[in-house]
Amino acid sequence: MGATIPELPDFSLDINYFTSLFNYYLSKQIYEHGRLGALMYVCMVLVFCVFTSNFFRYLAVRTVERMRAIHIKNLRKAIFEKSVDLDLSYFSNERKGNLLSRMTTDVQEVENSIGQSFVILLKEPITLLGYLAVMVKISPQLTLFTLAVIPVSGFIISSITKKLKRSATKSQESLGVLLSIMDETFGGMRVIKGFNAEDYIKKKFGRENVNYSDISREMAYRREKAPPMSEFMGVMVVAAILLYGGKLVIEGDDSLSASAFMTYVAMFSQILSPAKSISNGISNLQRGLAAGERIFTILDYQNNITDIPKATTLDEFTGEITFKDVSFSFGDRKILDRVNLTVPKGKMVALVGPSGAGKSTLVDLIPRLYDPQEGAVMIDGHDIRQFTSHSLRSHMGIVTQEPILFNDTIFNNIAFCKEDATEAEVIQAAKVAHAHEFIVQTELGYQTSIGDRGAKLSGGQRQRLSIARAILKNPSILILDEATSALDTESEKLVQEALTHLMEHRTSIVIAHRLSTVAHADEIVVLDRGRIAERGTHQALLNNPNGLYQKLIKLQGFS
Repeated sequence: MGATIPELPDFSLDINYFTSLFNYYLSKQIYEHGRLGALMYVCMVLVFCVFTSNFFRYLAVRTVERMRAIHIKNLRKAIFEKSVDLDLSYFSNERKGNLLSRMTTDVQEVENSIGQSFVILLKEPITLLGYLAVMVKISPQLTLFTLAVIPVSGFIISSITKKLKRSATKSQESLGVLLSIMDETFGGMRVIKGFNAEDYIKKKFGRENVNYSDISREMAYRREKAPPMSEFMGVMVVAAILLYGGKLVIEGDDSLSASAFMTYVAMFSQILSPAKSISNGISNLQRGLAAGERIFTILDYQNNITDIPKATTLDEFTGEITFKDVSFSFGDRKILDRVNLTVPKGKMVALVGPSGAGKSTLVDLIPRLYDPQEGAVMIDGHDIRQFTSHSLRSHMGIVTQEPILFNDTIFNNIAFCKEDATEAEVIQAAKVAHAHEFIVQTELGYQTSIGDRGAKLSGGQRQRLSIARAILKNPSILILDEATSALDTESEKLVQEALTHLMEHRTSIVIAHRLSTVAHADEIVVLDRGRIAERGTHQALLNNPNGLYQKLIKLQGFS
């Protein structure tokens, strides 16, 4: 029972004040209400303390979770937005699985690191310092000895955690390869089954899966090695303190009594728990740091395609597109070599030639998917690098050989990125693209979901939706890259009619292997090994018996 305190103690921020305050009110309750009143008072104080402790613990958790959720949300958003803004050269050199791994598992590792390690590394050091302060007050000499011994164990544990970071990096890279294999497998299932390649792809996945499993197991071994090592080293330090402190007591050192030494040992034993928590927190943090480094390789990537500081807006295309001494290379391989070409507004220019001649690369320079290493691409006499990429691309429509569709409704695929498109506009675009007839025969019409990459539609139907999307955008410059070469004869006829409607009154640049589709072009440009081999109308090129175009015509049996 607490001692009687005749007067209310003066306020001060130390433990003695709160002890005296408790004893004062306890003695007052005994005097006024007897022992039962004192018991009720103690119970109320106990309930209040526990409630307050848990209430503030809950507030702390809410604060940390809110901070964690906000930071992870912003991090995930930053990675996705940066990934969308990356130039095509990045995607040419990087596995898609690595990107997916960084946006999912790496972000998850960072999230776990923030959620678990942050609280530990914020709270436990304060607890540790509090215990150390009491220990210094009991025996500065013994504490100095303790602080000299602890770094040895810290060095051993830190060596383990450094290796853990390297293992975590290897683990995430291996997972990226696994995700790439899975993505390629699910996207190419038709080819895998057609070539009886199920066993081959299973073995390929199995090898990488074993590699990932081995790395993960090694990392788990190292991660789980840190806590027991920490505990063992803690016991070693306790033994050293017992030996050194016991020697001081036995030898009768006046600075340390036996009772003070026992108190000191008890206090040091309390240090082991926060020290172990800090060790575990650092181990977990290493995985988060490894994941963070992989994430920042994306966030810190310098785009090759950027707008200059004073880029202007391309409001209207009125004249011509000009390629002036354009050269481009992928590494050491020359793709385009000093190409000069002019495409007047409203004209159709066809690019033909053997595979690898540089046709697709040439048209990719117009919307600045790549920039030339030498020369310039110009619109109306101005280098396109002077315009903002957004305003430049707003004048262009692109239809590729492989239709790029999304797992959404037919309506949303046609109205892609045109949020103000009305139903009437979408239907009209579909009619011009010869797509309306098959759309209305689907289960839900324009609200029918087309599946992953348009898997529920035929090749011709997918291509006509791509054309309808381009028609709805109503671009002044149209780029067609092998838009009909993958289609059967019936589908090609429908798509070609849709393309004819699409190209009316537009500047069109058409890449074609099937020469029959470009015979009516205003000019045909024949590319070979990155250079213009010959150019002219279909009839003019036919009149050159030794020309490359003539050879291509004979190979296809078309004249």
